[in-house]
Amino acid sequence: MELRQLEYFVAVAEEGGFGRAADRLTIVQSAVSQQIGRLERELGVRLFDRSRRHVRLTGAGERLLAEARLVLAGAERLRGVAADIAGGVEGVLRVGTVHAPGDRVYRALNELAAIAPRLRVRPRRLPPAERLAAVRSGELDAALVRALRHAPGLEVLDVWSDPLYVALPADHPLAAHPGPRLDQLGRIPLRLAAREANPPFHDLITDACRTAGIDPPAGPPFTTLQHTLTEIASAPPSWTVFYEVATLPTVHGVTITRLPDMSVPTALAVQPGPPSPALRHLLEALHRTPARAD
Repeated sequence: MELRQLEYFVAVAEEGGFGRAADRLTIVQSAVSQQIGRLERELGVRLFDRSRRHVRLTGAGERLLAEARLVLAGAERLRGVAADIAGGVEGVLRVGTVHAPGDRVYRALNELAAIAPRLRVRPRRLPPAERLAAVRSGELDAALVRALRHAPGLEVLDVWSDPLYVALPADHPLAAHPGPRLDQLGRIPLRLAAREANPPFHDLITDACRTAGIDPPAGPPFTTLQHTLTEIASAPPSWTVFYEVATLPTVHGVTITRLPDMSVPTALAVQPGPPSPALRHLLEALHRTPARAD
C-alpha cells in the first residue's frame, strides 16, 4: 500500500469520478484507475461501485474513507514535524554536560528553551573520554568538555572560559600574594589528578607549567577536592589548581586565590561539518549565558 493510492482513493470519493479525480491530481485517468485497482486487491475489498454514469463508494469504501483520511493527515503531520526538526524548531538534542559554576548549564538550557521552545534536550553526564566517544559514535549530538583544545575526528567549538584557582597552605609565604604565578609555585609539590581521570585538564595544567619553565614535583594524588584541600591544610606544603563547580569552598588552613593570566575553556565537541540548526540554537544559547546570573 502506498500513500499515493490513498490520495487517489480520497480524490475519487470526493470528486465522484475517476476523470474529475485525475483532473484534480493532474494525472491521466488510467493511472488513477490502475492505482485504485491495486489498492482494492491489496485490501481485499471493492471500494467503489462503477458504472458508466456514476462512481459510488461501497459500504467498505465508505468505512475505509475515514481511515484513509486519518492516514493522510498523519503523513502530513509527519512531514511537518520532519520539516521542523530539519529547521531546528523541534526534536531531541542529546548533549553530554559538565559541572559549571553555579547554575550556568541550567540557565543555558533555559535560554535554549526561549530560542526554540519545542526543541527538547536530553542531557547526559559521562566522564570526558566517554562523552567524546559518544559524540563520535552518534550516541550524543554534542558534548560540553572542559579544557579540550582538539579531539581527533571531532570539531571543538569554544563557548565559555572560566577562571582557575590555586589552593595552598594559609601559612605558606605565597599565600600572602594576591595571585601567585605558576613560576612561583614551581618548587612546591603539585597535587594533580592522574591524566586518565581527565586528560584535557591534566594536559592544560602540565603544558602551562612547561610554558612557565617549571616542572613541579608531584605531590600526593588529587582525589576529591574536599579531601585534597583538607590534606593541603594539614600535611607538608603542597598546592593544587581547580576550577569552580558550584561555589568556592572554604577550608580552615587553606588559602584559595585566583591564578592570574590563565583560565579553563569549555568547548562544545561536535561531529565535523556545518552544525545542524538545532546545534546552532544550542551554541547561541551557550554564548548568551554569562558566568553569573544578573
